[in-house]
Amino acid sequence: MEHPDFTEAEIHRYARHILLDEVGGTGQAKLRDARVLIAGAGGLGAPLLLYLAAAGIGTIGIADDDDVDVSNLQRQVAHGMAWIGRPKVESAVAAAAAINPLVHVVPHRLRLDASNVMQLIGQYDVICDGTDNFDARFLLADACHLAGKTLISAAVSRFEGQLAVFAPGQPCYRCLYPEKPPEGLVPSCAEAGVLGAVTGVMGTLQATEVLKTVLGIGETLAGKMLLWDALAMRFRSVALRHDPDCALCGAHASIHDLRGHTDQGGGRCAI
Repeated sequence: MEHPDFTEAEIHRYARHILLDEVGGTGQAKLRDARVLIAGAGGLGAPLLLYLAAAGIGTIGIADDDDVDVSNLQRQVAHGMAWIGRPKVESAVAAAAAINPLVHVVPHRLRLDASNVMQLIGQYDVICDGTDNFDARFLLADACHLAGKTLISAAVSRFEGQLAVFAPGQPCYRCLYPEKPPEGLVPSCAEAGVLGAVTGVMGTLQATEVLKTVLGIGETLAGKMLLWDALAMRFRSVALRHDPDCALCGAHASIHDLRGHTDQGGGRCAI
């Protein structure tokens, strides 16, 4: 069994991964070399961060400009009472370090917008969307497509969750949602509520798709969407199709840059 330049402490820490034929020492080295960005340190980003850190993803970026509030603690498991009023990205760094000091977590205390998103995602291999507003989602989706980055996107509301992987060559986010819905049509989690554990499940599923993507194993959700109804405990997946008229990836695409994103609605609002 190959253990590429791992210390004994690393081999012991990651032993349950290394025992897997699909991972092994070579796969664990891929995880150590990977760079993953999480947009949003909230209900999705918190469990996602903790599992990526535990798995040994070598560099994890966490982008959020919000502070910890007591109302976050019902679901945002990377934060605690001692961090109330302090930046979420700092709390997230501390939580990840408490699990695995061998990984490097980079805090980006900022609100994503058209002026900074391309430079930010350019530093990472895989991008994860843990935001809860359509401005941020469309900005990230457009930027990832233009940069050729894989975007792993999850969303939750009340008792339901959805998950998709938007990879180069596969249907893009705008094939699914051509335009942002009218303001106020889709309530935010702050308006509609969310069962805390639902964000944990979806964030953990995001982490699973990240690890599969980095390792190149199994069948990811690229080209599909997973839908979960927690009350019925029912999962189903649907195939996504290329929209030939898609403004982002269609034959006559009209979106070639981020100039259409004129608002500042990016990554602060995390589930």
